[in-house]
Amino acid sequence: MPAANDAAKTAGPAIILVEPQLGENIGMVARAMANFGLSELRLVNPRDGWPSEKARAAASRADHVIDATTVFDDLASAVADLNFVFATTARERDGFKPVRGPVDAGRALRAREQAGLRTGILFGRERFGLYNEEVGLADEIVTFPVDPGFSSLNIAQAVLLMSYEWMKSGLAEETATNFAGPELVPATKEQLHSLFTYLEGALEARGYFRPEEKKPKMVDNLRAVLTRAGFAEPELKVLRGIISSLDRFSPAMPRGDGSPGDDPRRAPATRKRTTDKES
Repeated sequence: MPAANDAAKTAGPAIILVEPQLGENIGMVARAMANFGLSELRLVNPRDGWPSEKARAAASRADHVIDATTVFDDLASAVADLNFVFATTARERDGFKPVRGPVDAGRALRAREQAGLRTGILFGRERFGLYNEEVGLADEIVTFPVDPGFSSLNIAQAVLLMSYEWMKSGLAEETATNFAGPELVPATKEQLHSLFTYLEGALEARGYFRPEEKKPKMVDNLRAVLTRAGFAEPELKVLRGIISSLDRFSPAMPRGDGSPGDDPRRAPATRKRTTDKES
């Protein structure tokens, strides 16, 4: 019986697939593990044997997971060196095992690893999951808050969810990301009011405020829309540039910037004249 890969002993919980059927699914599991820093994959009696070129192809370059994969004849052997094991299931089980959601399970695994314990997560067959006696070899159950009417997850999806919770549990802040958006300085009220004045003047020249008696309410509505967004300074500059580009207005030429296309009175001299017969 092969021993667990020694190099993976500090790489988080072992992912244990019980009687997986398709090499492609095993490969997608390896890829999901690699996405979130897990590397120890254990297979219990895979249906199509091992190694599997289909698994390697589906792993999308997660070769370090595929190369380190170990195979066991039975589940008891696969978990023998572990101190704590979660079993994943979508069905309520008889017994006295604690049941956790994925967030709590990820934190529990992290705490045990930090205490020097070896941990693992069991995933069942693609078609029907784990038998009750297999769940019985685990310490606790983890289940996902899925729609009860459609609770079946692809095995790679289930592994990805737990791998994600494992990585998230080790972040200084669980909402952290690998990169951040730009640091935007909020606009001052002076800048925002300047945009109001500019936009109001443009709309006034265009004849937007009709009828005249409704103008105060229309201005209030416009300001309410623009203040709700909480613009940053660069965003106001973009908006003002757009307005300026679209509406180079003046009181004498309120329909635009005075280009021939804006006013029929300034049509090009080459424009064809219509005759009485053509009109």
